[in-house]
Amino acid sequence: MTMTRRAAALGLPLVLAGLRAARADDYPSRPIRVIIPFGAGGPTDVFTRALGEELRKSLGQPLVSENRPGAGTVIGTEVAAKASPDGYTLLMISATQTVNETLIPNKTYQLMRDFVPVAQLFHSELVMVVPPSLGVKNVKEFIALAKAKPGTLNYASSGIGSNYHMAGELFKNLTGTDIVHVPYRGSTGARTDILAGNVQMMFDSVPTMAPFIQAGKVLALGTSGTTRSVNLPAVPTLADAGVPGYEATIWIGMMAPKGTPQAIVDRLNGAINKILTRPDIKEAWEKQDAKPDPMTPAQFGEHIQAEIVKWAKLIKANNIKAG
Repeated sequence: MTMTRRAAALGLPLVLAGLRAARADDYPSRPIRVIIPFGAGGPTDVFTRALGEELRKSLGQPLVSENRPGAGTVIGTEVAAKASPDGYTLLMISATQTVNETLIPNKTYQLMRDFVPVAQLFHSELVMVVPPSLGVKNVKEFIALAKAKPGTLNYASSGIGSNYHMAGELFKNLTGTDIVHVPYRGSTGARTDILAGNVQMMFDSVPTMAPFIQAGKVLALGTSGTTRSVNLPAVPTLADAGVPGYEATIWIGMMAPKGTPQAIVDRLNGAINKILTRPDIKEAWEKQDAKPDPMTPAQFGEHIQAEIVKWAKLIKANNIKAG
């Protein structure tokens, strides 16, 4: 190799690094696509659009939300994994995708291999409800009934691998109860049947179920976080109500395809965390039981990995299959 060619070869990485830095400095110079692997109208969709409007103001470019539901988030996540790592395609993730790492092993992607963490948005509690006709008044009474009639009680969820499903399986695991899972195609049917008393238990989002609890149509036995719900302050956490160590929250965050320049990741993280710490955003979101979670990319990555490990242990312990 001639001296000129050797110098050129050695200098190429520096040139490429300089080009990446230049693109990061100019970022964003066009609209950003945000893939939401859920249908329109759900929590991930609603909060992503709310965040997108605030980011548009701070970044100077619109965030275009693209709903890609299907296969329990696999379809949308796969699309994002194949996108160019230039910061112009981002992915919204939730606990569901961390469950799928074990529940659906033959995917074309892996979260921690094919994506980099950007930021977490918030976490929110679920609430465990039963119909008044069941005749139990608290968690301990429900556990006693379930143990007295193993395999007789059931609980509804919005589908295998959903937040509501895993919350129910965690309850079974920690209490040693045998309760039959009844998966529905979405939360609407499950909610309809718990309100009608056709199923004996369900985990649901607090904002959705709170009006029915207040109207006396269902009884709230406990919430799934480590602190009491803002909207249901009289309802104890499940950990305090008789299930030590119980925690299963809904959370939403953002990732980017592997190889996205760190400068772009850091810029997005800083802009998002600035929004999350604003008093008006914090107050508005907490009224909807969404507690903002500003984190560094590294902290969010640790959280994702911990969730993958947590749900993997539960899936294997309870022998849960994708169906």
